[in-house]
Amino acid sequence: MKMLVTGATGKLGTKVVETLLKTVPVDQLAVSVRNPEKAEGLQARGVEVRQGDFDHPETLDSSFSGIDRLLIISTDGENETRTKQHANAVAAAERVGVNFIAYTSIVNANESENFLASTHKVTEETIIKTGIPYSFLRNNWYMENETSSIQGVLAGAPWVTSAGSGKVGWALQQDYAEAAATVLTGTGHENTTYELSGKLLTQEEFASALGTVLGKEVPVQQVSDTAYADIMKDAGVPDFLLPFLVDIQKSIRAGSLSIESNDFEKLLGRPASPLSEGLPQIVKGLS
Repeated sequence: MKMLVTGATGKLGTKVVETLLKTVPVDQLAVSVRNPEKAEGLQARGVEVRQGDFDHPETLDSSFSGIDRLLIISTDGENETRTKQHANAVAAAERVGVNFIAYTSIVNANESENFLASTHKVTEETIIKTGIPYSFLRNNWYMENETSSIQGVLAGAPWVTSAGSGKVGWALQQDYAEAAATVLTGTGHENTTYELSGKLLTQEEFASALGTVLGKEVPVQQVSDTAYADIMKDAGVPDFLLPFLVDIQKSIRAGSLSIESNDFEKLLGRPASPLSEGLPQIVKGLS
């Protein structure tokens, strides 16, 4: 059996590959990356590195050829581009006869009003239409997504948010990576959907947990979306990113990430890492 991970040099992809290398013979693992030079370290360890660019479909047939089980890690960028990229990858997988597709999606993708969800909804539908057995890994939110806000707190700033009382199911990227690796290597995951979420918490609860880790109180400043954008701009966030950050706050406030399940326990035999375990790792990485 040969399996392949796309986006293998990205933050999540790197963790998936490292997890797989602990349990899978190296000759059964391949990776598809846009720039093979970035994967030289993996190649040196015996991983087969293939060049594949989601913007250039002609590269994907050779990249996915001979692959039994494929993990498509969703790309970054604006929705229209991502949707096209994912469609290219799915079409290539169908052309070359991939037997199973796992795909990193977002919680409640088929019904979510989250501004990121439309790409995932379309991609899931595209995969289903191929008839290829699939598993949708509907990830909630990474703890690591809050790194810049944590840096602000370390510098003496309050926890600034316009998310109101919206709840988030934070989990570490490592948790999501282990879930993906389990599905890619395991059996019985055909035509499944996993809603992967940590315990649902508010911004105040996140800030309180961070305060416990740091040994100090972390005040929470709830502001309007406009004020949030102004504060982020003053903190040095580039103008082009401001609408994205505000949309995240809006979507959390609207409850789009308030989806909790026990699917981590189904896949890993344990719940997602709690903030009390995850936040010290992130803080340590910033020191």
